[in-house]
Amino acid sequence: MDTYDIFKRIIDIAGSIVGIIIFSPIMLVAAIWIKLVSSDGPILADIPHRVGKNQRPFRFYKFRSMIPNAHEYLVNNKELYKKYVDNNYKLREEDDPRIIKGGAFMRKYSIDELPQFFNVFKGDMSMVGPRAYYFYEIEEQSKRYKQAPGYIREVLTAKPGITGTWQVSGRSEVAFLERIKMDAKYAKKRSILYDLLVILKTPYVVLTGKGAY
Repeated sequence: MDTYDIFKRIIDIAGSIVGIIIFSPIMLVAAIWIKLVSSDGPILADIPHRVGKNQRPFRFYKFRSMIPNAHEYLVNNKELYKKYVDNNYKLREEDDPRIIKGGAFMRKYSIDELPQFFNVFKGDMSMVGPRAYYFYEIEEQSKRYKQAPGYIREVLTAKPGITGTWQVSGRSEVAFLERIKMDAKYAKKRSILYDLLVILKTPYVVLTGKGAY
């Protein structure tokens, strides 16, 4: 590990511990709410593994804001899945029948993302980094955009982050190719000062709901 990696890991451990402590009451309320409104499913989202640093798969912790087996439902609904892919692997809330009561609120204010502090503590993720992409997302977009594979290789040299360049720069409004370019540029930049700047920008994005995706 070089000096950057050491300092980044220190920030990740400290940041994740602080995040878990501060947001534990909200996480408890969110967990109870999910079981009240959708008792037939798990508290955490049952989603495919994400791509970590050096293509290592990991379980991505996220509160379930959708019906059980939501991803399977999406894949089996060809019309809905096409809309999802065409919209940069996102669906507008009004177009998504899978969202449970209160799920849109959790997603708008990133409450569903809070369990990722445990991913950071474990070392699967970082406080700041590229988006945690799905394996199928990378595979499909590599075929769709000839420039994508080069950017993806750069992105996979870094751990995914709770927040990052694209998260504070429009998130759902940023198309895949532009997003992967931003993530690749971040992975290549490797700057603790830039990480701290992104962390400072993140609360505004979350509290204003501008980061919903």
